[in-house]
Amino acid sequence: MKIAIIGAGSVGTNLYHGFERKGVHTELVHARPLTNERTAREAIRQLPQADVYIYAIADHALREVIATVCAPKSLHLHTSGSMPKEVFGEDKPHAGVLYFFQSFSREVLIDDWSKIPCFIEGKDIDDIAAIYSLAQTLTSHIYEASQHDRERLHIAGVFANNYSNLMYRMAADILKGTQIPFEALLPLIDQTALKIHSLAPKDAQTGPAQRGDKAVIVHHLEVLKELKIRDNSDSFSAEELVSVYQALAALIGKAHNH
Repeated sequence: MKIAIIGAGSVGTNLYHGFERKGVHTELVHARPLTNERTAREAIRQLPQADVYIYAIADHALREVIATVCAPKSLHLHTSGSMPKEVFGEDKPHAGVLYFFQSFSREVLIDDWSKIPCFIEGKDIDDIAAIYSLAQTLTSHIYEASQHDRERLHIAGVFANNYSNLMYRMAADILKGTQIPFEALLPLIDQTALKIHSLAPKDAQTGPAQRGDKAVIVHHLEVLKELKIRDNSDSFSAEELVSVYQALAALIGKAHNH
């Protein structure tokens, strides 16, 4: 089996690395202009024929890039959590979705895919079987999921991963100007993540807002209002930190009837 991965961003690079480690012959091509003389469109057209084409590119460019590939007998898959399988037209009768639910980066490539869940969808039962078999190359945690369910999962992932990382950035800004490194928060972060393996998120919630401790909340807000964060424009302002603290404390308090 030969796989062509179109898109050398975070997802595409990790998929290429993962399949290569499993001994699967894989081609990786950029989906953006490579040089002034050679465009992504030309690079894609020059790809050798593959059994499977995986489109690991931004949603807004998906239709245009798919139209570039002429391989009606091959299996065509996108990796999006939001796009429908219908993005593949009638000229690509064998198509579907291969959505690995993980945070990817090119700086830290994933070696062990065995615990990463993969959500798949196909045009028909034969395509689903083929996609399932392909996913098994990397993981055994494979689930069928419609576009509706994948959209919900994607949004849930934004809250659980992207927004929690934003909180880490804010925490780092709050510690600026102190002698306390951000690394001092890591045991707390790790313990919180570990708890939700055995507790429901609501049951794992702690802190002054969960307890209804208004005195501590008021004090925290006073401290935040006086923050003087000396750094570049990447830092959050005291006003922004106060606004987020107030909003989250109110939501936690409401959830716990305070």
